[in-house]
Amino acid sequence: MILALYGRMVAAGEWRDYGMSFLRDVAVFSIFRRTAEVPVYRIEKRPRLRGRQGLYALIGAEGQVLKRGHELRPVLAVLERKLIRPID
Repeated sequence: MILALYGRMVAAGEWRDYGMSFLRDVAVFSIFRRTAEVPVYRIEKRPRLRGRQGLYALIGAEGQVLKRGHELRPVLAVLERKLIRPID
């Protein structure tokens, strides 16, 4: 689901690069607008939070948590809305 969304956003010209990190307690998919910048968004999977706040989190560039959830699809829905634009 993450790579499908990433592909659509690249085709729309919004995103340019990504990075993946697999640490001991978290897996992170970072999304970049340009290669040399800090990530615009991070999608994190933290198994320890499975029973509490939710396994998945969408984090903005400034470190603010934009959405948490137990399922990935509703967390990614925040980014899906950015893909919908009015046609001139």
